[in-house]
Amino acid sequence: MITVHPDFEARSPWSANNDRLEVRVSPPKSAVQGTIRVPGSKSLTNRALIIAALAIGKSELHGILKSDDSYWCIDSLTKLGVAAAVQQETASIEGCGGVWPNASANLYVGAAGTVARFLPGALAIGHGKWSVSGSKRMSERPQAPLLASLTKLGATFEYSISEYSLPYKLHASGLNGGEVTIPGNTSSQFLSGLLIAAPYAKEQLTIRIDGEVVQRDYVQMTLDMMADFGIKAEVSQDGQSITVPQGNYEARTYQLEPDVSTCCYFWAIAALTGGHIRTEGIQASRTSQPDIEMLHVLEQMGCTVTKGENVVEVQGTDQLKGGFTLSMKKWSDQTLTIAAMAVFADGPITLKDAAHIRHHECDRIAAICAELTKLGIQVEEHQDGLTVHPGAPVATLVDSHDDHRMAMALSLIGLRVHDIRISDPGCVSKTCPGYFEQLAGLGIRVNY
Repeated sequence: MITVHPDFEARSPWSANNDRLEVRVSPPKSAVQGTIRVPGSKSLTNRALIIAALAIGKSELHGILKSDDSYWCIDSLTKLGVAAAVQQETASIEGCGGVWPNASANLYVGAAGTVARFLPGALAIGHGKWSVSGSKRMSERPQAPLLASLTKLGATFEYSISEYSLPYKLHASGLNGGEVTIPGNTSSQFLSGLLIAAPYAKEQLTIRIDGEVVQRDYVQMTLDMMADFGIKAEVSQDGQSITVPQGNYEARTYQLEPDVSTCCYFWAIAALTGGHIRTEGIQASRTSQPDIEMLHVLEQMGCTVTKGENVVEVQGTDQLKGGFTLSMKKWSDQTLTIAAMAVFADGPITLKDAAHIRHHECDRIAAICAELTKLGIQVEEHQDGLTVHPGAPVATLVDSHDDHRMAMALSLIGLRVHDIRISDPGCVSKTCPGYFEQLAGLGIRVNY
């Protein structure tokens, strides 16, 4: 029996399907054909919201993602006294210039890793005392490298349960500058959290990185957005230290890209059904979102990819190709997507360099191996990834593990197998509340 174990407290008013115990996905009657525009990037949305809140003046952020993670980000900023208004997919943020209007508040970050990692540094630049808590899973996820670095820079934390973990109280009297060293091998979000706060330090801050950075492209995403809001950091030639000048972010009107991570599921739909999906709003040659790598892999698997101005089209194939190994180090969010597709390839696919995803919403490597095994698929679990062998899945009830990416990846099995049942479909609200409705709109049979 599968336990439905959603962390319901982390669901927001923007979530959907919380009353559904399971969703049933079955193949479409014909190859999927459609044009879609997915919501804005989760990663870009929460970076932009916090930077805009720290800026001087009023920013207009267009194309935001309205999901659980962005809701809790806006909720925290509002509790800090920042004036924020959301109309459809536009957020208006009145920046505080680095001085939080409310010097005391109880802040809840839900299950949002970006908020849990970006907000502490932003708080530490101010003067006040704030309580910060999150969902049960978020309280279990790594925070130590970031919180230890902030402690060295002058922040004081009172931990309620365990050191370097949520929940805690943060006492801030400004962020010291100078130098600090942070490891790069656990999460790029720790580094991004320090970078976002760094312009408001008492003196210029240099961040030194110990070891290789997982998903360095996300750090570049942060640096690019900081530059867009008026702060240009200096990166050493070897990329292992970053110096951030003192200054203030400047408010601006900002257009966010659609979420490439979410696009990947729809491109996979084309690949698995021999169909054609056109996604609008994506500039493949310019985006900083690392999951754009999916397009190269789809070509490797036999699909046809067309990249136009502000559009990407994927044409599926009769038989997906396998028999290769991929490094998921830079774009690990798609490890589960490729694993689901590999079931229908003509040879095994090995995914490696993704050990850090064991510390995401669930232990994603163990979880996907367990669920594929339930479906009758031969899978080998490795410390940093897995090998998936082609097979004929047997319809059953699989567990989403309260993880949006697990639920969306497992739904892909239902494109080729009748009556794939997935527990707790509401978990997709973390990044794409309308995901299953979009599937239905493309002719895929979705029943609750």
